[in-house]
Amino acid sequence: MQADTIVNQTDNNNLINPKLETEVLQIIRSHPEVVREALQAEYLQKQQQQQQAQHDIKQQIRENPSSVIGESPVTGATEQKIVLIEFSDFQCPYCANAHQTLKQFMARHQDEVTLVYKHYPLTSIHPEAIPAAKAAWAANKQGKFWQYQDALFAQQDKLGEKLYVALAKKLKLDLLEFNQQRNSEEVSAVIEKDQQIAEKLGIKGTPFFFINGETFAGAVPLSEMESVLSRVKAYYKTVLGNPNDTN
Repeated sequence: MQADTIVNQTDNNNLINPKLETEVLQIIRSHPEVVREALQAEYLQKQQQQQQAQHDIKQQIRENPSSVIGESPVTGATEQKIVLIEFSDFQCPYCANAHQTLKQFMARHQDEVTLVYKHYPLTSIHPEAIPAAKAAWAANKQGKFWQYQDALFAQQDKLGEKLYVALAKKLKLDLLEFNQQRNSEEVSAVIEKDQQIAEKLGIKGTPFFFINGETFAGAVPLSEMESVLSRVKAYYKTVLGNPNDTN
């Protein structure tokens, strides 16, 4: 009876006076510019909030990269002076293309660039993005993320449960631990945290890269990655007077 009363009260509170509704609609028809101005103000406010969020997260990455890296897979230089953060989706064909270029890039610069992998599964168009991300994260818990990542991108057309287990066996992972990890609440929290960082940076698609304040997106050629790195190094040389000190 109490629940019914609450529902009825809610229904009554949601009722709109027909006369008031007519008057409001008439005002809108007579002064459409008011609606446009309100929508524009709301858009500008959201844009400013996103720009501030982008600024804050970029500054955090520059000043304290380890706080953003967290438990993400890392390879390359251990000093974390030049940090390249990759936001990727294992079912994204552009990510697979970029992966090959990135491997060439890191082969050249593994002693000066720290590569960090962040999950940004595009679930609306890639149904296997999250299962693949969870499997890769579970492999990372056993120290085999980069090998597992290579295999996922190499067999992107076969993504699915059969492949995830087969790769785990091939890499000699502990299957019981692997299955527990990829089905844990921890992995969901890690992926969600990566997604939140991506959203703060205003990322709309994958692959997306962030390197010491510079950003670029898509399956860019190796020459573009090299150009971005050169700009980063030149910036620190100009600001700090020491090209080898990029903190």
